[in-house]
Amino acid sequence: MSSRLLNFIRVKSTIPYPKMIATQFTIQSQAASPRSAQYVIEPLPQGFGHTLGNSLRRVLFTSIPGAAITTASIPGANHQFATLPGVQEDVVQLVLNLKLVRLTYTGSEPVRITISAKGPGTVTAGDFQTPPSVTIANPELVLAHLSDKSAKLELEATVETGLGYSPAEDRQVTTIGMIPLDASFTPVTIVNFSVEATRVGRVTNFDKLILDITTDGTISPSQALKQASLTLVDYFTVLSNPDSVIPPPGPFSDSKQPSSSPALSIEELDLPTRIANALQKAGLETVSQLLATPRSELAKVKNLGSKSVKIIDLALKDKGFELI
Repeated sequence: MSSRLLNFIRVKSTIPYPKMIATQFTIQSQAASPRSAQYVIEPLPQGFGHTLGNSLRRVLFTSIPGAAITTASIPGANHQFATLPGVQEDVVQLVLNLKLVRLTYTGSEPVRITISAKGPGTVTAGDFQTPPSVTIANPELVLAHLSDKSAKLELEATVETGLGYSPAEDRQVTTIGMIPLDASFTPVTIVNFSVEATRVGRVTNFDKLILDITTDGTISPSQALKQASLTLVDYFTVLSNPDSVIPPPGPFSDSKQPSSSPALSIEELDLPTRIANALQKAGLETVSQLLATPRSELAKVKNLGSKSVKIIDLALKDKGFELI
């Protein structure tokens, strides 16, 4: 090796790496209420005010789960342009009012809530008969007015959980009288942010992020901010350490893949082409997925059999693994 090359390596090794930006700042909550709050985050390095503000605003609007009414069934109204005797509102107005109902739901499957009211009087969202897993956040919301004693309103609605906004066209309704509704699942209604200059000592080029969050009452602003932050952390964790991502389990296993399973691909087992192709067509592309699949289920894969399973087992044993 020449002396010139040695000198180049020596000089290059003395170049210091850039220091990481310190993540030291404070978060102050101002004008806080159950549905709205303002957060002041400072001091942030220059440019990070817009970076955090834009990211949090997008996630707050799109990735905070919520619940909404997705369909409604009203006896006596076969479509949303019908009218009901003794009810001042037509079905169109009633449907619009149902879209404003805000609720929380702790389950995962769609659930039914019902109203059975008689006049005269006012029907509100608090008149819904709900299971323990559903809570109406705005029970004072007026849904309809019943004009006389003979007037009545029977209504059944479906509550589902989701993200963001879902138009009525997304729901394929085949039952006569079932009316699909546009559903806004997001519990965050308003997110605004601004960035101002602030200083630390004599340094004046720091950012101050002012974040305003308003919710529908089903979640507090602080909870929404925490959930949005954790969502961003999850994504950036995967970007910073992609090798830590565990592949999903194979199609024949409902159990989660253990973190200690190898991340080898099927090709690295040096299996016959026919067997490797059959495994890949079945969705088994890694050794982790293969080890999570029982022998009995593996033998049922198309173009495989007991002899092929034995070949696979031998190939795995050569790598230090064994089928379950």
